[in-house]
Amino acid sequence: MPWSWRYEDVDGKTVDGPEESFSSQADAESWIGQEWRQLQSTGVSTVILVEDDRVDYQMSLLPAE
Repeated sequence: MPWSWRYEDVDGKTVDGPEESFSSQADAESWIGQEWRQLQSTGVSTVILVEDDRVDYQMSLLPAE
């Protein structure tokens, strides 16, 4: 089952981002660990990990207050 990321801006609206597909959750998480700064610089504030069409979890890229 493929894993992928969805991207949202600070208002929760879907934004375009890399359309990568991963064979495992670990591969997807490793990739986001390397790419999150670049995504954040393009306006992505939240990433959502999806397996097929099921949302596994979401994570903020914004600094903690």
